[in-house]
Order: sequence, then structure tokens, then C-alpha cells
Amino acid sequence: MDTTDIIRKASAKGHTIATAESCTAGMIAAALTDVPGSSAVMDRGYVTYSNQAKMDMLGVSAATLEAVGAVSEEVAVEMAEGALSRAGTSFAVAVTGIAGPGGSEHKPEGRVCFALAGRGRETHVETIDFGPLGRDGVRRATRDHALNLIAQTL
Repeated sequence: MDTTDIIRKASAKGHTIATAESCTAGMIAAALTDVPGSSAVMDRGYVTYSNQAKMDMLGVSAATLEAVGAVSEEVAVEMAEGALSRAGTSFAVAVTGIAGPGGSEHKPEGRVCFALAGRGRETHVETIDFGPLGRDGVRRATRDHALNLIAQTL
């Protein structure tokens, strides 16, 4: 994953990107904006760490949060689609997960749900269990995987 290539390819195609981040708290947006010229592509990033922020900023449903919890594919999809709708960008990537320490039997440390929404296409969603890499390790792995999803879409 090379963020310079992401910015170059997206810019050449006239694409714009928004991010909706929970467990990474802006790391994906920061990686994209580390690249000179990223302002042509990177529109905005939503850091929605709390459930209330997910509802207020992205329109995530309280019913969804109550039914399946924040770390779920359903919430990741609502985050990505909410960011796409609000930002009006070509693509939006969303991440929600458990960086640790901690977790539970049903939602272990290192579990992250990803969604990538795009105009005129079905939202891609997946869950990856990175395992107990430690908080920093999970967050970095999440950032890198999200950037790879964007790169594959371009």
C-alpha cells in the first residue's frame, strides 16, 4: 500500500475520498494527507469514536447499535454509507473495531469491521481478526488494510 499511488490514481480519475474512523481515530485520513497534493482527493474525515458521534455525524441507527453493537459489519456499512452521503465523495471507507486491550469472547481484541462505499456500487464489507497485536499494532494494521481497500477500488 503506497499512499502516494492512491492519491495519484484517485486524482487522475477525479475521485474524492472520505473516511469514517472509530478505532483508528483519524489515522487513515492522516496517512492520506501525508501526501503532497492530497487536497485534490481527500475531502474529509469523520472521527466517530463514541456511539453518539456515529449517530450524530454519520446517521448510524441507534437500533443497529443496540442490536449488534458498534463493532459490527452492519455499523461499518452505516458509517461508510453515511460518510459517502454526507460528504458527497466518490468513496468512503469506514472502520470500527476493538484495538484493545480487552475485548470479549464474542468480540475479541483485534477484531475490526471494514466497509467501503462508493457511488453506484454495492458497499463492500468485511471483518478481520488481527488478533491481540496490542493497541498500536491493531490500529496500524487497520489503517493499512483500509488503505489497501481504497487502492484495490481504484
